[in-house]
Amino acid sequence: MSDAGKRSAPEVSPDSTIVGRPSEPVDAPLDHRPGTSGVATPGGGWRKADGPSAQKRTKRKRKGGGGGRGRDGDPTVGDADFQSYYGRQIVKSAVWKTPDVPLYLFLGGAAGSASVLGAMAEFTDRPALARTGHLIAGGGAIASVGFLIHDLGRPERFLHMLRVFKPTSPLSVGSYILSPFSALTGATAALHLLGQVPAVRRSGAWLPKLVRSVGLRKTAGIGAAVFGGPMAAYTAVLLANTATPSWHEPGDQLPFVFCGSALAAGGGLSMVFTPVDQAGPARRTAVAGAAVELVAMHKVENDHGIVSEPYHIGRAGKLLRIAKACTAAGAVGATVVGGRRWGAVASGTLLAAGSLLTRFGVFDAGMASSKDPKYVVVPQRARMAAREAAAAG
Repeated sequence: MSDAGKRSAPEVSPDSTIVGRPSEPVDAPLDHRPGTSGVATPGGGWRKADGPSAQKRTKRKRKGGGGGRGRDGDPTVGDADFQSYYGRQIVKSAVWKTPDVPLYLFLGGAAGSASVLGAMAEFTDRPALARTGHLIAGGGAIASVGFLIHDLGRPERFLHMLRVFKPTSPLSVGSYILSPFSALTGATAALHLLGQVPAVRRSGAWLPKLVRSVGLRKTAGIGAAVFGGPMAAYTAVLLANTATPSWHEPGDQLPFVFCGSALAAGGGLSMVFTPVDQAGPARRTAVAGAAVELVAMHKVENDHGIVSEPYHIGRAGKLLRIAKACTAAGAVGATVVGGRRWGAVASGTLLAAGSLLTRFGVFDAGMASSKDPKYVVVPQRARMAAREAAAAG
């Protein structure tokens, strides 16, 4: 055959790359791989869902001898592994930023439980606990709104969320929980603070009298407490309603984690700033919340197969291990030495720190699971296999 009839190989310039494959090393860190915005976590682009990369498996086969042939001398075929389309992640990561959203989750939960403690203290002759609970609730609610608006980028976006109410949307329902809750807790805290101003206390005009009204303050506190429970829980439903694997799969346990964490944080902070003779309900609330959080978090970390893995590895794993240590130590301290001033301060601080780290850990675990294709594909394959087995049986 003549040279003209032969099919010549296309010329490839040194700088060109094969179409569909990245030009940089496949295991290069994410931050140093140009042109891979949105690609999976370090090593995640072109990452196999069922195990190590094909290059590593090939090296192991060569080291094991045999020259790539089976016992009968026939060439062996490598294991077929899933590979995401052009190495990109399958599930789009949430656009929420850190630390804005984790702080919003923590402050909103702490404010919700503190508002309930403050309202209960109003009717049990514990004025110091009532004042502390209302101030924590008001400050936490306003700060959480600030972090949420900062995450949204523009203040008017929060107002746009209130234009439509959709009962099927946790985000829409949450907006209508956050708005009245922050308004009522802010008003209750303001009434406490204004009532201590000397000019307001001495004045006989109708407005200062209204500000000093115990009935008005109690009414606002009760209204805030009505939204306090939903405020502590709705954010867990919001995360579970996404397609993020490590948030969606444990969706039945996350509300218990967040509610327990909120009780531990609100009770712990109230212990820190309340005299010990009036802080009994705060101690009991914090200890109960810590127990619920630890039990529910254990199920999240262990009951969902490979989807629970992000809660044990990386930054999320470190944060959650520290969080569990702080929460457990704070609960024990509140039980044993919570009746002493130094014990209440130390225990309450540990409980609040554990709650804060839990929110950051859960957030980081979910974001990591959305970037690695295996957390999407492996559970899908398991469900398909289960359905096929059930149909065959």
